[in-house]
Amino acid sequence: QVQLVESGGGLVQAGGSLRLSCVASSRSIFSPDAEGWYRQAPGKQRELVARIMRGGNVNYADSVKGRFTISTDNAKNTVDLQMNSLKPEDTGVYYCNADIPTRWGRDAYWGQGTQVTVSA
Repeated sequence: QVQLVESGGGLVQAGGSLRLSCVASSRSIFSPDAEGWYRQAPGKQRELVARIMRGGNVNYADSVKGRFTISTDNAKNTVDLQMNSLKPEDTGVYYCNADIPTRWGRDAYWGQGTQVTVSA
């Protein structure tokens, strides 16, 4: 069982910055196949923002490339998202995600979400 807890959301003006952090706790060794951040805007589907795969490959949504940076600290079991040059369209609930390998495939775990609001 894995628990993910996000922090760092809030209200910021366009052009500003926020840093989101997600801490994972697990009864066993935390070793995900992938971990990252998704977001969901009102009336829209949840979408990938940034993700780090086992081995180090990183994927970013085209809309955030050059503005957002994802990073992990394996010793602390954290995955952070540095968001710069924020735009109103970045507004939404941001969810931390971890895909944990199992004997039969993968289990996806999600945090409770943190609200990010960017004002024009």
